[in-house]
Amino acid sequence: MPQFLKRKWYIIVIVLAIIGFIFFKISSSTASTKNGKKQASFKVKRQSLKEALTLSGSIDAEEKVTLRFQSSGRLSWVGVKEGDYVKKYQTIASLDQRELRKTLEKYLNTYVNERYDFEQTHDDYWQKQYALSDGLKREAGRIINKSQNDLNSSVLDIELKQLSLEYASLWTPIEGIVTKVGSPFAGVNMTPAQAEFEIINPKTVYFSATADQNDVIKLKEGAKVELILDAYPDKTIQGKIMMMSFVPKTDETGTVYEVKITFNDANDSNKFRFGMTGDASFTVREFKNVLYIPTKYVKTDKKSDGTLIQNYVLKKVNGNQAKTTIEIGEEVDENTIIASGLKENDVVYD
Repeated sequence: MPQFLKRKWYIIVIVLAIIGFIFFKISSSTASTKNGKKQASFKVKRQSLKEALTLSGSIDAEEKVTLRFQSSGRLSWVGVKEGDYVKKYQTIASLDQRELRKTLEKYLNTYVNERYDFEQTHDDYWQKQYALSDGLKREAGRIINKSQNDLNSSVLDIELKQLSLEYASLWTPIEGIVTKVGSPFAGVNMTPAQAEFEIINPKTVYFSATADQNDVIKLKEGAKVELILDAYPDKTIQGKIMMMSFVPKTDETGTVYEVKITFNDANDSNKFRFGMTGDASFTVREFKNVLYIPTKYVKTDKKSDGTLIQNYVLKKVNGNQAKTTIEIGEEVDENTIIASGLKENDVVYD
């Protein structure tokens, strides 16, 4: 052996040991990889699993109305402005009623005249018809009936004008906030479409979401709901399903149904405002205290025709991967419940 090697033999041993350690680490790393990537693993856990469904929507109201006058006319009085709170049956606006009242008086005079004519005709022909021939009796009867019809028509004219007078005043069938006043100033001539008044009752607001036909069958009335409104992103609002529509919504892409959700909290301070958007989360299924692994770790053996033979996992046993048969339960949000074959804290590989 050369003199140099005799003096430096311990250095060579140290270098070889370092090289061997590095080679061992590389080999171990390679053994735990697949296709050049680190092999994924998962430690079996025991906890509760929930399958959730999230639907988007916005706040709507059960009681909301758009009020219009039945006919055109001169707006003589407007008693509300946007933002006012009105009571049920409160009058909010009216048309100029002077022409209507004069017309009603005219028809009342017409009625009186028709009444006089009827009574005179009745007196003239009622008693005389008994002394007349059959032909003249029938003629007298027709004259009396015509006079009666004229009197009835005048009564109907009065009733119609009374209705027109009544319709000249606009009142709200619900209480609520006035959200639109189409013609805020009196003295202008307008059509019914130009004088629209919109009222929404804030006490009847609810969250309206739409569910696909495959999702709506998973829901049931009375179920609890967690709401996150875009206006209150850091607050979870509790509610429940009030109703699910029986027929799909129109003008929607696909077959979707409305899901109405009520708030557990009252809307006293109007914190829930019409049109606010957000998301509603529903717990569709829940399994408490179960063993589970992500579904991607579950592998299957199948026959050539596709029939399932068994489910298994690659379980860590003494540092190696061992094929282990398992029995599985329900799949919940990409996780599979383990019925048997594994225990908590076992490690499985992808």
